[in-house]
Amino acid sequence: MMNKKFRDILIVVAAAFVIFAVVAVIMLWPAKSDGPILKQSFENADEIVLTVDDSVAIGNIIPNDISVFEQDDPDIQMHPVQVYAGKQKNTVVLKFQDPLNQAHPHIVNIEGIAKDPVSLTVERSYWGYLVSILISALLINNYVFTKYLGLCVFFGTSRRKSTATGMGIVFTIVMLVSAILSWLFFKFILVPFHLDFLQVVVFIGLVSLTVQAVDTILRKVNPILFKSFGVFLVLVIANCIIIAVPLDMASNHYNLAETIMLALGAGGGFLLALYLMSNVRERIELAPIPESFKGLPIAFMTAGQFALAFLGFSGLQIF
Repeated sequence: MMNKKFRDILIVVAAAFVIFAVVAVIMLWPAKSDGPILKQSFENADEIVLTVDDSVAIGNIIPNDISVFEQDDPDIQMHPVQVYAGKQKNTVVLKFQDPLNQAHPHIVNIEGIAKDPVSLTVERSYWGYLVSILISALLINNYVFTKYLGLCVFFGTSRRKSTATGMGIVFTIVMLVSAILSWLFFKFILVPFHLDFLQVVVFIGLVSLTVQAVDTILRKVNPILFKSFGVFLVLVIANCIIIAVPLDMASNHYNLAETIMLALGAGGGFLLALYLMSNVRERIELAPIPESFKGLPIAFMTAGQFALAFLGFSGLQIF
């Protein structure tokens, strides 16, 4: 059974995550519009859907009255090739010839639906964007099964479910804390003072500090779990996933909320990979396997099959 103090730590971490989610929802809840356009959003890769009030005659909206451009690139103007009423009441679909780069906000200018031209910004739901970062790191771009990172700890601690689960939880906590520290250093020290070239060294140092703290706490809180990890807890310092998360954060210029989602997704993906692998390896030990395949050979073959299964998530889009 899990030590009571260790369980209390997990409850505190879970509670903090729930509070963060609630605050984010409240802050990001869309405000009600007072203009003729009540709501705007991307639909398919080449469509924008507008929800209008009853004062707008949908049949009078023509493509030439609408111009669209990316917020960062106003010189390239686009016009929809087709404007038609949507399936839901009071919705207008703007269909374009080419797919839109939905990663960037788009400005839509419309004439003829009000006394003055209407200008609005269309962008993906930020809360949905955060969830997409989480799901991407958890399943679509799982660091173990799709990027093949962290394999040393993965194969070393996936022999038993208890050890695998404990390592996955500790790994997620370390990853979350180190990612937050890395973001703070990157945002307020490395970028302002143009020290980006030192990010790898700084990130490794921050990970080492976090692992040492977890090592000390775990040694006191749960000595049995600490002994079961053995040398693999120390190997977390140089684990590829631990370093990959802050590097991805830096290359994508994520803010704090996006960094937290990336870390939780990567840690949860590693926990999921460990749990799945440990379940299979416990059963493999009871199976009649040829002598030449016992140990790491059959483990590598099993991991390869999991990797093939996770390829099924490629291209998945939720938001």
